[in-house]
Amino acid sequence: MPGDSAVDIGQLSPEQQQALQQYTDVTGQEITDAIPLLERSQWNVQIAIAKFFDGEGPDLVAEAQAAQNEVPRVAGRHETLHETVWSDIAHQHGLHRANRTPPAPRVVPPRPVTYQAPSLISFLLSPFRMVLRVFASLFRPILYILSFIPQSLRPHALTSSLRKSRRSLLPKETAGRFRREFEEYYGTHDLTFFDGGHAQALDTAKKDLKFLLTILISPEHDDTDSFIKDTLLDPEVVAFINDPANNITVWGGNVLDSEAYQVSMEYMCTKFPFSCLVCLTPKEGSTRMGIVKRIAGHVSPSVFIAGIRGAIEKYAPDLDSVRAERAAQDMARNLRSEQDSAYERSLAIDRERARQRREAAAAAAEAERRAREEVEAAERKEKLRQQWRRWRATTIAAEPDVSVKNAVRLALNMSQSSGRGRVTRKFDPDASLEDVYAFVECYDLLYPENKEDSGNVEESTEKPENYEHEYAFRIASVMPREVFEPTKSVTIAQKMGRGGNLIVEDLVDEEEEE
Repeated sequence: MPGDSAVDIGQLSPEQQQALQQYTDVTGQEITDAIPLLERSQWNVQIAIAKFFDGEGPDLVAEAQAAQNEVPRVAGRHETLHETVWSDIAHQHGLHRANRTPPAPRVVPPRPVTYQAPSLISFLLSPFRMVLRVFASLFRPILYILSFIPQSLRPHALTSSLRKSRRSLLPKETAGRFRREFEEYYGTHDLTFFDGGHAQALDTAKKDLKFLLTILISPEHDDTDSFIKDTLLDPEVVAFINDPANNITVWGGNVLDSEAYQVSMEYMCTKFPFSCLVCLTPKEGSTRMGIVKRIAGHVSPSVFIAGIRGAIEKYAPDLDSVRAERAAQDMARNLRSEQDSAYERSLAIDRERARQRREAAAAAAEAERRAREEVEAAERKEKLRQQWRRWRATTIAAEPDVSVKNAVRLALNMSQSSGRGRVTRKFDPDASLEDVYAFVECYDLLYPENKEDSGNVEESTEKPENYEHEYAFRIASVMPREVFEPTKSVTIAQKMGRGGNLIVEDLVDEEEEE
């Protein structure tokens, strides 16, 4: 339910808020006008809706309460809140109750009810029903021919039978039947009749702030044909009604139909054809629809136009003021809606930026954590690698002396990263290729350049647990080129014979080149 800055809905009870919600859903009235109307209706939603559509009359409940509470006094005056407001407005604008327009009732015809007889009774009465249908089929052409007799010469029984022969339909279907019959009798025309019931036409005129021109005709009256042909379908009258500047909605009805008959009774129609102009009368009530012009009987086109134009010129300024007020309210409502939408968009942008900042901070923290873990893992791996190197340096066999005749002599060109150049060493012929890799890996520990490194070699170091050493280089022969893997199952003598020249290549350099 839309809020309003001028009304504090929080002060209402839950039942009153629910009644207000139901009332505004049906009528679409502003809350500032709806709450006083509900208060005057004792928060009864049905009574308030009836007052909205039919206009407010004297409030009998308020008058009774005032009569009980007030002290009797001579020539006492009892009036409702609506009458008090009306008297103040009338005093300001110079209006009097005698000059008020008659109210325009909202006529809602009852829904047609079809009675279904029990099956047994229907079966027993079926022979009589067949006989009645035969007689009806025989007399229907006669009734159709007699319907063209003028009403003054037509028997009363015939008139009643013609009235009862029309089937009761829903308001929209009744309006469609009226338009079809009107075109059949009077030919095509430029008038646009409202496609719906009279109550719907009245509600539409109130909502759109238009004038509702109600046309009631009776085929039984002799003036009907002349009024329609000479006045209603006159080109000047049609042009005047269809002029958009006049804001006229036309609803027509045949009094032979139940809805049009009820409208004629409620609008106190005494002569046919009957025309009346209805519009919203804001000076007499914010939701009151009043009859501003009555035209009964057959009149000339000039008189018909003059009567309608006079009423429009009198009440059009009031409708224009209400229309301007509604436009201002709609503009204010649209402005509030745009402001709310802009605020929501700004809030959504701020939330998105905050989310992005949180995600960026979380991603940075995650990256920092991963980097820290990688550094720690690299440090642990390097520590285990150094421990393995110290342990492996203690397990490398010493270089064979000159007494070993079948020793394998290798010339190793160390990698550029080690900076040791060419190294020549003898190996036992039963030593494996992995021993050569271990010699290259631990060369700086076996042959240190300073005393501090030599002290590390002498330390007793155990083999690290759960560690698999990976060599960061490879050893290959020059001519022909062959890469030797660090395996323990192949000896040096099997690959090199009595000796050979080998090169040590770093694997890191090749990965960077790739």
